[in-house]
Amino acid sequence: MTGPEDHEDLARRLERSPDYRVLRRMVARDVFAEPAGETKLGVLLDTETTGLDPSVDAVIELAMIAFTFDGAGQVCRVLHRFQAFNDPGRPIPAEIVELTGITDDMVHGQSIDMNAVDRIVDPAVVVIAHNAAFDRKFAERLHPVFATRAWACSLSEIPWAEAGIRSAKLDYLAMRYGLFHDGHRGLADCEVLLEILARPLPGSAAPTLKRLLDTAREPTWRVWALDSPFEMKDRLKARGYRWSDGSDGNPKAWYRDVADVGLDDEKRYLATEIYPRPVEPRCVRVTAFDRFSERV
Repeated sequence: MTGPEDHEDLARRLERSPDYRVLRRMVARDVFAEPAGETKLGVLLDTETTGLDPSVDAVIELAMIAFTFDGAGQVCRVLHRFQAFNDPGRPIPAEIVELTGITDDMVHGQSIDMNAVDRIVDPAVVVIAHNAAFDRKFAERLHPVFATRAWACSLSEIPWAEAGIRSAKLDYLAMRYGLFHDGHRGLADCEVLLEILARPLPGSAAPTLKRLLDTAREPTWRVWALDSPFEMKDRLKARGYRWSDGSDGNPKAWYRDVADVGLDDEKRYLATEIYPRPVEPRCVRVTAFDRFSERV
């Protein structure tokens, strides 16, 4: 007979060999590190919805973990866990049931306690999601407190490729951090993401959370290629521009987000490579308080 200690000894011995990688089951925990100085509050968030369009689709599940972190980017302690279903008032599409495992029976008559949401989110200095471009728009329609917080995206604001990680899908990230878990619902995904953020980014001694927060704090510019010639769409797309269909109140045009140091270069590119005559493109300053929101 072998016990957990024997299994862990075997795992450590395998890890010493370059021929093996060991995955450990994700176990949720409350305490991560002793804080180095003052702490702040962050909230991890995940939503499940009836579809992709926040103007017509509804949140059917909201999961959150409130945690403290210090100035070094260390995750310190979990303070609150929150999970709630919400009845959208209409049948959940079959493909969403298959994707999320959430059924009409599970959400029937359920609603999210907005007072509880406010108590958890209002003290937070940042809300983190693993696809903030999706989650923020739904969250803001759910409760106005989400529109007043700074946001960070662990999907797009961590340089996973630079760290040698070729996919930012949460299951793959968990594997690269030596973890696996059986749950694929909102709160379980938040637990896994928190564990990842608490560990060092590969190739760095600093916690992954610190790299995320450092990136999120940096202002960027959203450059709009308004009225760009149609035949230039492939060039714009190849350079990293994305298309806005105008449904969220923004222009119907191609756009790209660039850092301060890249703004002048982007203006020159549009003026010389895209437009037939010199132009001054529309450039909008973006910070963590409005990034990923419908307002930008």
